[in-house]
Amino acid sequence: MSKDEENTMRILVATDCHLGYAEKDPIRGNDSLVTFEEILQHAQKQNVDFILLGGDLFHENKPSRKTLHNCMALLRKYCMGSKPCQIEYLSDQSINFADSHFPIVNYEDPNLNVGIPVFSIHGNHDDPAGGGSLCAVDLLSVAGLVNYFGKSRTVDKVVINPILLQKGETKLALFGLGSIRDERLHRLFLSKSVSMLRPREDVESWFNLLVLHQNRAKHDAKNYIPEKFLDAFLDLVIWGHEHECRIEPEWNSEQNYYISQPGSPVATSLSEGETVRKHIGVLDINHKSFKMSKIALETVRPFVMEDLVLRETSLDPDSGDIQKQIEAYCAEKIETMIARALREQVSQHKRQPTLPLIRLRVDHTGGFEPFASHRFSQGFVDKVANPTDMIHFIKKKQVIKAEKDGTTFVTDMADVLKEELEVSRVEDLVHEFFIRADEKNKLVLLTEEGLGHSVKVRSWTFR
Repeated sequence: MSKDEENTMRILVATDCHLGYAEKDPIRGNDSLVTFEEILQHAQKQNVDFILLGGDLFHENKPSRKTLHNCMALLRKYCMGSKPCQIEYLSDQSINFADSHFPIVNYEDPNLNVGIPVFSIHGNHDDPAGGGSLCAVDLLSVAGLVNYFGKSRTVDKVVINPILLQKGETKLALFGLGSIRDERLHRLFLSKSVSMLRPREDVESWFNLLVLHQNRAKHDAKNYIPEKFLDAFLDLVIWGHEHECRIEPEWNSEQNYYISQPGSPVATSLSEGETVRKHIGVLDINHKSFKMSKIALETVRPFVMEDLVLRETSLDPDSGDIQKQIEAYCAEKIETMIARALREQVSQHKRQPTLPLIRLRVDHTGGFEPFASHRFSQGFVDKVANPTDMIHFIKKKQVIKAEKDGTTFVTDMADVLKEELEVSRVEDLVHEFFIRADEKNKLVLLTEEGLGHSVKVRSWTFR
């Protein structure tokens, strides 16, 4: 081992494996486990020091015995063994693993032989619940297969104690925060009730890595965690929960740290974010420098998604057999999508499923009527993995818009909002309305005294 290798900590990074997703589907039921095995195989090939998982290892809080059994078998097959672990554990394990019956990192347990340690937080799908506040990852922890950290028991305060690791001259402070309801965590950040404890000695010599599992995209005012909430001393954030793969580290110029979003290795919804090529990452840390090398996963089921706007085609909604024409048009479109999936996304891996996921969103605005998709799907049973939800009909709401010169025309509601208000959230829409409303249209908020007076006046009116 060279001097550079002695000081380089190599970590395989993955999130949102969702083991057990669609396990009752005869076609897709094994997808998540096949790809999880590929991930563990990469860990062996890349000779990593440990694996870091960013939550949602399981799709269900109570995974089936089949899923749990297969997960444990894979972890035992690829992560247990006589390979020596080069990572020195420096922090207080009784604090880092306070919720475990065995508060010791598994590769230092004299009863276990661990070749590749796995460190994992929980996600929102496999979060602790019920008596004892346990989750499926707790079972893996007590079996010595996974080092489970990042659990927070208190509801009014979150204190994150880092796991301190060292290899050669490289020192890593690993902060973990398992999934917490976004609204509550958002409120805790605002009230300064979230704190990350830093090492006491040589504080600037540590590489600070945070792994969390929260909404990164803004869904509403508080249902996400803004990047600016996280401490500026961090060097890299591994962001779980979001399924779109954005594993290339992105620089946050406001907080001066990088964010890597590995995404999910299995598509759990037919959305645009899931169509992005799936990757895992190999993170090399040397002193205060790092490099993220992405590895494309080859066992992922092909997935193609496209939009079809019927009014932009040559089809006439007033034609007598318009539904048959639409069916034929959609069938031709789907055949093209299948060919594209097989041409662009099929690898040479022998375990990759070849029946693709297909999603065609059909906009039938403009007088077009949707056809019976169930009957239509029968023609693609042996061609796609999801024939029953392959077609999705949408229709944009239309409104009559008046110009200042008195003319009127019909347009899409979405276009009105985009053009006039430039907002997409209800609270922003309401706020924008009151800013732009005329004085006669503005509402007035009554004080407690004014409300009491109004009720009194109205009560006299009805006597």
